[in-house]
Amino acid sequence: MIDKKELQIIASLRKNSRTRLTKLSKVLGIPISTIFSKIKQNQGGLIMQNTVLLDFNYIGFNTRAYVFMKVDKRQKKDFTEFLLKHNNVNSLYKVNNGFDCMAELVFRNLKELEAFLEILEGKYRLQRKDVHYIIDDLKREKFFSDPEMIDSLMK
Repeated sequence: MIDKKELQIIASLRKNSRTRLTKLSKVLGIPISTIFSKIKQNQGGLIMQNTVLLDFNYIGFNTRAYVFMKVDKRQKKDFTEFLLKHNNVNSLYKVNNGFDCMAELVFRNLKELEAFLEILEGKYRLQRKDVHYIIDDLKREKFFSDPEMIDSLMK
């Protein structure tokens, strides 16, 4: 089981992963060596990946959508492999409630996204498709990012 100190470290890193360990040590009252070893210990487990969140608009990708899809059972494996390999699929999830997956798609514009969806429909027998365009990020990757909220989250 993960102890409270580890959770505080993780929450602090989720808030700002570039925070220096010396600053983290002072704020949390935990020795730097302990922080370092806890981070190292949790890599590949609790800490799945160190990454950067991008604002895709800055690099010219202005259209994002979450697309829920259900495909013919016989094509599910090929369909999933196609999506896993496609560069414009930012995230892919297996879901339920009448759908097989949800894909977060990122494209330069609406025309490119719609062309991609047409390709999918031409190549695979989509039984259901539900497209939700993302207008703006109101909150993103904030769960478990406040060390002061650890106690209330763990109840």
